[in-house]
Amino acid sequence: MQLVVARIGRAHGIKGEVTVEVRTDEPELRLGPGAVLATEPATTGPLTIETGRVHSGRLLLRFEGVKDRTAAEALRNTLLIADVDPAELPEDPEEFYDHQLMDLDVVLADGTGIGRITEITHLPSQDLFIVERPDGSEVMIPFVEEIVTEIDLDEQRAVIAPPPGLIDESEAVVASAREEEGGTAAGTGEDDA
Repeated sequence: MQLVVARIGRAHGIKGEVTVEVRTDEPELRLGPGAVLATEPATTGPLTIETGRVHSGRLLLRFEGVKDRTAAEALRNTLLIADVDPAELPEDPEEFYDHQLMDLDVVLADGTGIGRITEITHLPSQDLFIVERPDGSEVMIPFVEEIVTEIDLDEQRAVIAPPPGLIDESEAVVASAREEEGGTAAGTGEDDA
C-alpha cells in the first residue's frame, strides 16, 4: 500500500535542501536517510533521502542527486510516497493510519448514522474527518478526543459526540428560537400603543 508521507516545499539554501510538510506521525521511520520514496508526479522520482535535519521547527531534506537550489526548487509541491505493509499498525493503540479510517461509518452514541469518512485533512492544529452524508452533503468533524469518542475498526465505525451545531445547522439556532418564543418585544407582534 502506498501512503503520502510528505510534500516538498521550497528550496532552503543553495546546496539542494528542501523544506518538507510532514504528513506522517512517524517521520523518523518514513523520512530517514536512505529511505527511497515514490513521488507524485511519478516522473520526479523515485527519490532517495541523503540527509535530514530540523531547522527552526521545519524538517529539511536533501535527496541524492539534488545538489543545488535550482534542482531543489524543481521538486517543489512533489508528494513523497512510502510503501507500507497494509497490515502494519502504529505502535500506539490510540493512533491510526489514514487508510484505516477511510470509509468508516460515522455514528452518534445511540447508533444514528451521520455518514462515512471520505477524506482526512491534516491541519497544523488538528486533523479533520470529511464526512459525506447520505444526502451527498459534507460535514467536517474535528478528530479530537472530545468529539470522536471511539474508533472501532472491527465494526468499521467512528462514534462521535458532536457539540450543538456541528452536525445540524438547525441545532445552532435553537437558542435564538427560544428567545423569540419567550415573548421578547422583537417579533412578538404586540402593539405598544
